[in-house]
Amino acid sequence: MNESNVFSRRRETFCSRLGNHAAIIPAANLVTHHADCEYPFRQNSDFWYLTGFDEPSAVALFLPYRPKGEQYILFVLPKDTHSEVWSGFRWGTEGVVDAFDVDIAHTIEELPKRLGYYLQGADGIAFRIGKHPHIEPLVLKIWADYLEKLPRTGFQPLLMMAPCSILHNMRMRKDRHEIERIRLASKISAEAHELVRASARPGMNERFLQGIIEQYFLQQGTRGPAYGSIVASGDNACILHYISNNSNLEDGDLLLVDAGCSLVDYYNGDITRTFPVNGKFSSEQKALYEIVLAAQKFAISKVCPGNNAEDIHSVALRLIVEGLIDLGLLVGDIDSIIEQEAYKHLFMHRTGHWLGLDVHDVGAYRLGDFHVSLEAGMVLTVEPGIYVSDRLPIPKGQPEINARWKGIGIRIEDDVLVTEKGPDVLTSYALKSLESMQK
Repeated sequence: MNESNVFSRRRETFCSRLGNHAAIIPAANLVTHHADCEYPFRQNSDFWYLTGFDEPSAVALFLPYRPKGEQYILFVLPKDTHSEVWSGFRWGTEGVVDAFDVDIAHTIEELPKRLGYYLQGADGIAFRIGKHPHIEPLVLKIWADYLEKLPRTGFQPLLMMAPCSILHNMRMRKDRHEIERIRLASKISAEAHELVRASARPGMNERFLQGIIEQYFLQQGTRGPAYGSIVASGDNACILHYISNNSNLEDGDLLLVDAGCSLVDYYNGDITRTFPVNGKFSSEQKALYEIVLAAQKFAISKVCPGNNAEDIHSVALRLIVEGLIDLGLLVGDIDSIIEQEAYKHLFMHRTGHWLGLDVHDVGAYRLGDFHVSLEAGMVLTVEPGIYVSDRLPIPKGQPEINARWKGIGIRIEDDVLVTEKGPDVLTSYALKSLESMQK
């Protein structure tokens, strides 16, 4: 599939839904790491989704009310030989017109004097307040100047709205190209997990295994990890976003690995697997692993059109609570425990999230009182877990935890595509059966 056609179709759909509003979508800026060193550039996902342009400090205008040939305007950094020697190639104004199907291009320095002109004729402005401080004052000044003139012109007020309701609704529903890319990111991520599982041994350091998984990402031509890789052995696995990755693996511990790659066009994988470092579960580890695995499999079976994210979480939660009652880690009636959230010291997060250009991708889970129904083309993670530690207080009426359970953290996470035929597990290459986790 021609990538330029992908972005062109998205812009066409976006503009058709804007009505007579002008959309202002800024790119990301470079971010200072320390002194004069910067973090590797990461493009703003909304900007990338519509443009496919991967340079910083640009601004895209989408103007559906203007004539053809004036509806897609891009302000970019100018060609500059000195800057390119230090920081690399720039497309410049002529380059973006030729390579990115831009109608008109200007240098970013021209934005202050040209933006007001391009907004003439719009019924409103679609711009996300609070996210782009480098150009927000300019946008608000133009809007304020317009409102100041209203009493003399008699025109209708120029409305301000966020573009998210349109753009993020589009991004929730993946097109064929996006599904192919997420499938690839999931495959590479799953292959890396299998490498780590085959390599892990008692006495190794978590950081060494992080190196194995991230080296594989880079060898496959990705940008690298999609987020801070979690390589958590023993009690570290009970820290949900543990990224220190500096402990030695102890014989008898479990290892939880939560890691995924990001492709060059920013689509991501997100997988978690948990397995015994020495290749053999203890009886306590095995009991908890079986609960999480059963809950995850049943939750995945509910990933189908018409259900919603709450349905998926509810079925996983119920199985986990039931299993913890059977083991004596919770006591009481299942419904009461769930209603009172008396399980949250052992399972404190939701069962998944949308996945796409962002690891925790955009899109609503509910609209007012109504949950958003799953549709074919949506992609989400399914990731129940159990974490037994002293970090959270035990709810009133629940039992003290015997020491033999403490320090066990288990999460199993897959990336799942919603289809009309049922759930498509994109990360199935990363094994998770009880038998496959043991050596």
